[in-house]
Amino acid sequence: MSEGTIQMVKIIENAQPAASEAHDRYLQPKQAQKRRPTSYESLLGDAIERAFGAGIHDLPGLVANLNGQCSTTPDNQPWTEANYRAVMQELGR
Repeated sequence: MSEGTIQMVKIIENAQPAASEAHDRYLQPKQAQKRRPTSYESLLGDAIERAFGAGIHDLPGLVANLNGQCSTTPDNQPWTEANYRAVMQELGR
């Protein structure tokens, strides 16, 4: 820019929502859901959320936490890493 020249800058509003509002606007937690969850699936989801809320993010810890919450597999067995993977794969279909 040469001396004595004024540069015009246009300030535009940020179109992105604040971080606190983004989840409401963009997150669609049931976007892939093909049917309503069963009571079992809802209770299992709640138990998993409680585990995550407690800071547990690894499979061995999650399985131990689910067993500690007296949550069981659909066939009423205690959770193991293997049957957790199998159940999650089945529920994801």
